[in-house]
Formats: sequence, structure tokens, C-alpha cells
Amino acid sequence: MKRTVSLCSGLALTAALGLAPANAQDSTWSTFNGDLKAQKYSPADQITPQNVGQLQKAWEVHTGDVSDGSGGVPMSVWSATPLFVNDTVYVGTPFYNIVAIEPDTGKVKWTYKSKAVLEALTQPDLKNRGVAYWEAASPVPGQPCQKRIYIGTMDAKLHAVDADTGQPCADFGKGGVLDINVWNTTNNKWPLSILQPPTVYKDRLYIGWAGKDWVESEAPPGTVFAVDARTGELEWTFESIPKKMQARTGTANVWASMSIDPDRNILYLPISSPSPNFYGGNRLDPIPLATSVTALDTETGNVIWSRQLVHHDLWDLDTNAPPTLVDIDKDGQVIPALVQTSKQGFLYVLNRYTGEPVYPIEERPVPASDAAGEMAAKTQPFVERPQPLVDAEWPGVFWLADALSFGYCSRKLKELRYEGRFTPPSLQGTLVYPPTVGGVEWGGGAVDPESQTFVVNHSHVVQIYQLIPREQYNKDVEDRAHQLGGLAPMNDSPYGFRLTTFLNPLGMPCWNPPYGELSAYDLKTGDLLWRKPMGAVQKWGFYMPDSWGSVTIGGPVVTKGGLVFIGASMDAKVRAFDQKTGELLWKAQVEAPAVALPAIYTYKGKQYVVFVAGGNSILTPRVGDQVIAFTLPDAN
Repeated sequence: MKRTVSLCSGLALTAALGLAPANAQDSTWSTFNGDLKAQKYSPADQITPQNVGQLQKAWEVHTGDVSDGSGGVPMSVWSATPLFVNDTVYVGTPFYNIVAIEPDTGKVKWTYKSKAVLEALTQPDLKNRGVAYWEAASPVPGQPCQKRIYIGTMDAKLHAVDADTGQPCADFGKGGVLDINVWNTTNNKWPLSILQPPTVYKDRLYIGWAGKDWVESEAPPGTVFAVDARTGELEWTFESIPKKMQARTGTANVWASMSIDPDRNILYLPISSPSPNFYGGNRLDPIPLATSVTALDTETGNVIWSRQLVHHDLWDLDTNAPPTLVDIDKDGQVIPALVQTSKQGFLYVLNRYTGEPVYPIEERPVPASDAAGEMAAKTQPFVERPQPLVDAEWPGVFWLADALSFGYCSRKLKELRYEGRFTPPSLQGTLVYPPTVGGVEWGGGAVDPESQTFVVNHSHVVQIYQLIPREQYNKDVEDRAHQLGGLAPMNDSPYGFRLTTFLNPLGMPCWNPPYGELSAYDLKTGDLLWRKPMGAVQKWGFYMPDSWGSVTIGGPVVTKGGLVFIGASMDAKVRAFDQKTGELLWKAQVEAPAVALPAIYTYKGKQYVVFVAGGNSILTPRVGDQVIAFTLPDAN
């Protein structure tokens, strides 16, 4: 169904720029992170700690774009934050289609079918993190595509459609489709998958990409493309890997979302680790921008500053979420700051204009590698304030998992190398905490800019990293891959790799709970305000105790009304917490784990909270195609 929707151009323009809406009664959710600063904050205050328990379902939509992987279509992984702009809720699906929904009724206005290739070309599953919105500053009356929705695909296509009608924007790329892969000219091993929607600022799109991790040593080098929002014409390219290194390595790409300071025209990039991910003997020369947070000039792509968060990354500790930009009142000064979350569980609070630490970062000695050909960095950056989200030492053997497996966990531990944080991968197997799953995943954290409270969910997971000599990998392990699992070839390096989570034969974690928590910090002081287990592990048809918490994927949003809304957990529930105390105030069951950031908006004076419940195979094989909105009941 197609429907043209009118909108005050002033409201739409401010939404496109990530600013406050012109109509104080309504509010938008205009980007993946709510706004360009990645604050994940809504000024809506109709729903409060006092009435949130009354929330009820306003509407739900089932897109039909879902797969459990049992047929000819790979499993779907749906992490798409809904947008509310142009008086419409827009969602992108894991089949790379766009659905436009009426914000108060849930009626579908139109659907755009991209006809994308539904193959897992670079990822284990079909994956989509949503759409982006742009509007012309000076719309041309009577012309289509003055407001646009963009969606990317795994085969490196970026589609642009008219936000009112869902029709392709013919002036963008070729007939409304831009092929990003034409710029994939170095180590072209796989397409540059556009799974994260582009970051939109003024009349430009900033595009990162995702690749095929753990397979190749020599892979496409990390690039960010700045293109004209109307035509798709390339304006500049940023490269994270020095030219002289690009023949021997790759990635260090930006696969997560980005943030922007509109006052200074600065683009902030969370840059991932280089390839191969767990062995660096092929890339011993410095790659200063890898596993970093890096600030660029939005007009030129020139680097303003960069801070590397992991030196010579051997653990796949990608910087995986956009930094959150917020002004902090500290020691009588207002500091233009950012908060960068990390898989390693550190919160890096930096001056966003200079990259200098607001709270100290200390270089400390770390263990050396014992793998032939490798040379681990001698030191790594450590942060003590704000208090790290994971402890300095791994949680220790869980007595229940050990007892039920007749001592398996204790015996396995004795076989492993472990010398604390940043113990390198080894041939015997290294216990790694925190590993590549975090810490904090791509959802990042949220901030209340008024109270300067930062809220973030984080996981406690222990994994085993094992290097396998190439001859043994090719001769023995590869033949039994279907039995062993967790294998990565790291082609053109001396080693293959095996990654396993430290579980007993029953599938129970060998480490002590909790497995996931939600924390809040006062950024003015760096103090931890509260920390609570969050979610529940669902296993064998049962929910584990709430005190154990859940591994989480996704992130929180906060509101002026004093609430934290989040899905993210294994148990497929969505929740609201009191921002001041961490008290759980409301929860509801949804179709699958809601691993997308929720969107919060006010429409016609009524506040809504919208979740996409699509699931992620890392948490559980449960998948869904549900978009569900909650609101308060109408007053009698």
C-alpha cells in the first residue's frame, strides 16, 4: 500500500540533522542511535517510573521476512532500530526490504522490495541493522525523493527510495541503487556488505561495511566512503591501513554505526581489528588506526585525531559501537567529551575535540606471545575510572557446572594458558576474558545529557583461543570441522584457529555468574551508580535465576522521564528500569530476543516505545519478524 504523507519541512530538516524537533509536543527517532551524537536519548517524559507498569501493546506488525535456516534461505538476524521521521515508522528487514508504518495504528503504508540476493555471502546469517533517512534542506516542490530512505544489502548495494511513496530514487546510483563494490579494488575476496545503515549528515552519506571475519589474512582494507546523498557520487575515501601494509592484511573496517559532532563537523569512527584476527605475524609493522576511535573532518575525511584502544590486536576486540558524545561538568569546567565502550570492558572517556583522556588511561605491561612468528605488544591501555565493566581477573570456575560435569571445568582449566587480560592466543589454548563477544557489543551505551548519567549493558563470557599449525589444520582439523566447530582458517598465515566458549559437556558456562549486567555511571565523577544482573538465560526450556543475568546483544535507550528501555537478552523479554536506581519496573514477552535498539517517539502528544524482535543466532536460534509498539492506556 502506498500513501503520501505531509510533514512540516522544519520538523523534517531538524530530524535529518539529528536535532530537537520543532514541535515540542512530538519527538522523533531520526537515526540508528536516536541522534547524530549517539546519545540514545529521548526527551519524551510522558512515561515515567510511576506509570511505566501500565504500558500496553499499541500495535504490532509482522513483516514476513524471517527464516530459521531450515530451508533454502539462511537464518535471519534482525538488529534494525526503527526510525520515526516524516510522521512514519520505518524499518529495514533482514531480507533487505523496507516497511513504512503508521506510528499510532501500525498500519503498513508501503513496502519496498529490494529483490536482494538472499545468500550469506560474508556473514553466517542474513543480517540487517535498519535504514537511514535524509531530507533536502530546500525541497523542490513537486519533485520526488526530496525525502529518502536508504537500505544496504549483503552484496554491497545501497538502495534509495522516496520516503513518502517507497518508489526508487532514479537519480541515485543507477536507477536508485549504488553498487559499493565497484570501489572494492584491493584484496577483493568478498563484497563490502552494507549491513549497518549509512550515517547521514547534511547532504552526505558516510558508509562503512562488514566483511567475512576470520577467514583471510589478506582481505579488503578498511575504508569509509563519503558519497553525495542525492546521486551517490563518491566525494572522498578514508583508509585505515597504511598503503604499504595493505597487501599483507586487511579489514580494520567500520562495520558499526558512527557518530557526528554537528558543532565542529567531526565524524567519529569505531574502527575494528585487522586481519587475520588472531595472529599478527604477517602484520608486525604498526597499523595505528586499527582497533581505535578516530575523528575525521566531515568535509575532507582527514584525520583530526585517533586513539588506539588495543595495540597489535590479537583478540578480535573491534571497536564496535559509536562513541557517545556528551558535555560533562567536571572540576568546574564543561568538557566536550565522548564515551567509547569496548569489548574489553573499559569505558574510555575522552575530550572529543582532542582525543585526550578525561579520566586516566595507563599503559601497562601484558603477557608475551609464545607462538612462533608472533610478537605481541609489550603494553596495552588500561582504564580504572570509570570502573571497568568486567573484572581484572576471570570469574573463576562455577562449582555447579564443575560438579555436574564431574570436574570437567577444573580439568580443562589446567590445560589452558591464562595470565590475565591480553594473554595472547596459543597452541595449547588460551583462556580469554573478556573475549571477542565482550564486554560491550555493538549496541554501546546511552546517556542522559541532563544528569550526565551513562547506562550500558555488558556481558561476562569466557572463551578459549587456540592456534592450530597450518599443516595440522589442513590435514586433520578441517576434515572434522563438522564435529569440532568454531574453526577459522586464517588463510595465508602459519595457523588456523579454533574458538570455543568455555562450556561443560552439558552446555553450562564453566565460569561463575552473572553472565550479563546493566550498569549506570555518573560521568561528572566517573563513579559507578549501580550495577544489576539483567535478563535471564533460557536453556533446556527453563529460565535460569535472575541473579545470573543474561549475555546480551543490543543496547539501551534512556528518556527524560527517568527510564531505561532495553531488550537484548536471551529470554526474549523487553524491559524498563528506573534510571536512578536500576530497579526493574516493567517487562513484556516478545517473539524473539530484541537485539535491536528500541526507538522512542511522541506522536500526536502520545509517547511510544517500539522494539524489533528478530533474534540473533549467537544468543539462541529463536528468530522472529515482529515490530511491536507499547504505549500508556488512554485516560478515561
